[in-house]
Amino acid sequence: MTKRNWLLIFAALAVAGVYVFYFTNWFTPKTIHITSHNARTTRTRNRNADSATVPILFKLGRPYKLTELKVVALDEWQTNKNCLPLWHLVADTNSAPIERPFNYGQRVPGMKPVVAGERAQPLQPAVKYRLFVTDGSAKGEINFQPVAAK
Repeated sequence: MTKRNWLLIFAALAVAGVYVFYFTNWFTPKTIHITSHNARTTRTRNRNADSATVPILFKLGRPYKLTELKVVALDEWQTNKNCLPLWHLVADTNSAPIERPFNYGQRVPGMKPVVAGERAQPLQPAVKYRLFVTDGSAKGEINFQPVAAK
């Protein structure tokens, strides 16, 4: 092969590399899209009697096999990244994909508390919180603020 052929091969590989880097999602981190809203219910069975807030409902963009789920107080997390979570679940050895929305503190299929027997701590109204979810290399987070129950 001549020097010119090697130069053309190198140029083609460089153009292909630039295309792959800028126009594909191969090198971007995978993001889990989460939505949340205050689930106002009139049914008392969906609400804890001792809860000071309206239940919070979370929905993932598509089914994910979550490996970790954690809720922390946002102000506390911004000053200390290792703060204690209010709700912390990890996956069992073989977790099922989460296809349906779930409430804060609810049992999530295929996941268990980090500390056996631990339950989600109650949320306070007008305090901002952050939910972190992980599915292997895909991660997602969302800030939410509960509303006081009436």
